[in-house]
Amino acid sequence: MLPERLSREIIYQSKWVNLYRDQVRFPDGRIIDQHHVVSFNTGAVGVIVANDNDELLLIESYRYISQSIGWEIPAGGMEEDETIMDAALREVMEETGHKIEDVSKICSYHPSNGSTDQVFNIVKARAVGHSQGFDANEVKSIKWFPKAVVREMIKNNEIADGMSLTGLLLYFFNE
Repeated sequence: MLPERLSREIIYQSKWVNLYRDQVRFPDGRIIDQHHVVSFNTGAVGVIVANDNDELLLIESYRYISQSIGWEIPAGGMEEDETIMDAALREVMEETGHKIEDVSKICSYHPSNGSTDQVFNIVKARAVGHSQGFDANEVKSIKWFPKAVVREMIKNNEIADGMSLTGLLLYFFNE
């Protein structure tokens, strides 16, 4: 038996994120009156983009919340009723200007399943053509890295984004 929601109070709702206070009954009968839940309206997708030179494409991204700039895989929220593959195509084009093909799913996971319902989807793809520009408000730069360099970046803690780390590690694990 799974825990059962008995009631829900809305604390905050927006287009992107919601905060609820649930009353929950656990399998042993215990009731938690204030189980706070962060709920996201859509999933997110991260894309490991490779090229024919055995390199991976990373974006140098501005992050307001952590007041940082760092290397990440192209990623973003999925739009309502958008498939994982369509979201991957759109996000890579928006953030890098590259078209991709041979898109395949690596995994889906819950990055913080104790407090949120958010789902991250990781896919891999092959880049075709050259960059046609990118969203400079979100991305500082894009760069192709040899796989060995990306492994060293991970080892040296130069990639700090959770979706990027998970995606890249799973990609390397399944090579």
